[in-house]
Amino acid sequence: MNFVAALLVLISPAFAATQAAPSAPIPAPILSAHKVFLANGGADLKSVEEFQYPMNEPYNSTYAALKAWGHWQLVSSPEDADLVLIVRATAPINLCSSGMPQCYSPQIELKIYDAKSHFLLWAFTRPIHGALLQTTAEKNYAAAIHGLIIQLKLLTTPATSSTP
Repeated sequence: MNFVAALLVLISPAFAATQAAPSAPIPAPILSAHKVFLANGGADLKSVEEFQYPMNEPYNSTYAALKAWGHWQLVSSPEDADLVLIVRATAPINLCSSGMPQCYSPQIELKIYDAKSHFLLWAFTRPIHGALLQTTAEKNYAAAIHGLIIQLKLLTTPATSSTP
């Protein structure tokens, strides 16, 4: 029992330090941006086959969602932007649990680049859940796009620390 108590005394300061560590900063260009350019990263063939939507669909839906949000001014040229966002639909191969030869996990990716340096600043991926009915598939797709916008909102409006 003394060994366990000694071990806890040694481990607890390190554990407390990792829990109290401050969050890493959000890249400044994301927080200071006013203008964004949305680029169409397209869709891989398997995601188009799985969902049978046009290649421009992720771009169109994301553009409409960004415009409705109204946080940034959407510009028509990357030269006029503070940030470049690239949206892309993919369907990477996933492990199958039902013995099927190949399973795919459709998803929407959104990458944020600094327009001046061209460095990747942030990336999000949202799954598109499968469905048997077309109406459910459309709802799941819309939920994935909506999830990207929610992640953007959380990223661009970080929680302020409250002081007592």
